[in-house]
Amino acid sequence: MSLSAKSVVSFTLNGEPVEVMVSTGRYLVDVLREDLSMMGTKRSCDQGVCGTCSVLLNGRLVSSCLTLAVRAEGAEVTTIEGLGSLEEGLHPLQESFASHGATQCGYCTPGMIVSAVALLEENPDPSEEEIKHWLTGNLCRCTGYQKIIDAIRAVAEGRTEPGPEAEVEIVKAYEE
Repeated sequence: MSLSAKSVVSFTLNGEPVEVMVSTGRYLVDVLREDLSMMGTKRSCDQGVCGTCSVLLNGRLVSSCLTLAVRAEGAEVTTIEGLGSLEEGLHPLQESFASHGATQCGYCTPGMIVSAVALLEENPDPSEEEIKHWLTGNLCRCTGYQKIIDAIRAVAEGRTEPGPEAEVEIVKAYEE
């Protein structure tokens, strides 16, 4: 079979069945963005090291820029759009990222949140060190990582709002 061969790929995308005709050498990130309008999944490094293309494939975190679309056959694919929306309600991690100021430009945010969902599924109460280790595959050039880590920790602790330690830091900043 040549890489230019085409086949129909059927899978569940964010809870809905989809079918799409793809070239066998086409990557999942391109199918998600170009054919299925899942714009939260970003293309950046094309090497699987930045995390912007992170999706869940049968509940497992994958880099969709390295995953051939044909691998999604019969699978369940979850993108950031499948986690929550303003219209239908946000996922606790989406709420926590917003309330902790864990986003700036927002380019990395969908991949960070999808990665964090996978982390909390595997380890519902990760330490700060475990969160840092898990996020080594996600790059952010804007926020620094502390607010992201704090947002993930908050959800692990059953909340989405910053804790009292954040209020103390804000007061200290104004006093200086």
